[in-house]
Amino acid sequence: MIERPMRSALYLPASNLRAIEKARTLPCDVVILDLEDAVGSEAKQVARDQLAGALGGGFAAPTVVIRVNGFDTEWGAADLDAAVAARPDAILVPKVDSSASLLPYEDRIGKGSGIALWAMVETARSVFRLDDIASAAERGFLSCLVLGTNDLAKESGAQPGLDRLPFQALFGLAVMAARASGIAILDGVFNALDDAEGLAVQCRQAVEFGFDGKTLIHPRQIDTCNAAFTPDAEAVAAARRIIAAFDAPENTGKGAIRLDGKMVERLHLVQARRTLAMAGIDSAAPPR
Repeated sequence: MIERPMRSALYLPASNLRAIEKARTLPCDVVILDLEDAVGSEAKQVARDQLAGALGGGFAAPTVVIRVNGFDTEWGAADLDAAVAARPDAILVPKVDSSASLLPYEDRIGKGSGIALWAMVETARSVFRLDDIASAAERGFLSCLVLGTNDLAKESGAQPGLDRLPFQALFGLAVMAARASGIAILDGVFNALDDAEGLAVQCRQAVEFGFDGKTLIHPRQIDTCNAAFTPDAEAVAAARRIIAAFDAPENTGKGAIRLDGKMVERLHLVQARRTLAMAGIDSAAPPR
């Protein structure tokens, strides 16, 4: 289960200091400093050199992630060294095709570093290895899957509309794979910067499929995304009632209880805690 809200994850080119400075106070839950797609080959070294200073300045976002180039590129090894030295919350690995492909990153990060791994699901091969990729979480590094829907469209030749029909089967399976391994999962980006209504539609779709949040490419998308993934007051109140009921001494050890005229099981307790986490509320804290 997620420990922090991950509703909105904003990609920023690590080469653009102006964009990074503007992002320090933005209300997104995750900042992803990108060394990969958003940075041209001529700016790769500059982007790497700026990582330490970028993280040192701090962000309002509770989670900071660095996306590196893959080891199969000329920049991959240097990117990973720079990312580890900058000590983000997580390192995002592109084009992950299997659990084994994460091993070199785990070896370089090392146990006890406190740096997690996130994995991009963005290749045709990865679609058929979702469970294998997510199972890497058992080794203690992988904590999130991130869909790369643009790359998936390119590889497959699909032409997804607003409902993203060609990818809906993938969405369900990817969320299930993440949940089976107890990790988070983020939806892909929405490319139409001026289509706020379309963004809202895709955010609602992602919520319905069970994603923890969505990756974004522009700050103007943050508010819409946060609103879609934030449980409303009624959902928060219901979650608090479930947690309080199972915490009651008379319900200790019970697998199911009666609450508000319904049978509530411990699986609903897990969902209730996730609801509060999505709302940025500590489930152990008393209500205000």
